[in-house]
Formats: sequence, structure tokens, C-alpha cells
Amino acid sequence: MITINSLYCKGCGYCIAFCPKHILEMGKERSVRGFFYPVQIDESACNGCGICALMCPEAAIEVADKK
Repeated sequence: MITINSLYCKGCGYCIAFCPKHILEMGKERSVRGFFYPVQIDESACNGCGICALMCPEAAIEVADKK
């Protein structure tokens, strides 16, 4: 499972582009800073690989175990 901190995210889309499971898409809500930010569309398909977090230049993504 991933958590995206909308306060840090600038909506670059790197996490979406590099997700091997294609479970992220750009959300329709803006953050308080005015950026659209990604949302996880299929939590059950996430394998916790962490590529999204590694690609995020703002360190706005946290990956946690499914437990």
C-alpha cells in the first residue's frame, strides 16, 4: 500500500509512468498548493515494490506492507 503526501507532491507523474502494475493515475483534486496529485486506483494490485517512491523527486510517497 502506498501513501502520497499531497503537501509535497508537485504532480510530475513519474510515479504513474514508472509503476509496473499501472495502479496510479492523476487525481482530479488539487492539493492546497494547487497541484493535481496521483491516486492509487487498485490497492489490492500493489505489490509494494517501491518504484513509485524511488522515482518521486519530492519524496512524497511512502510504501507500507499490506499487513
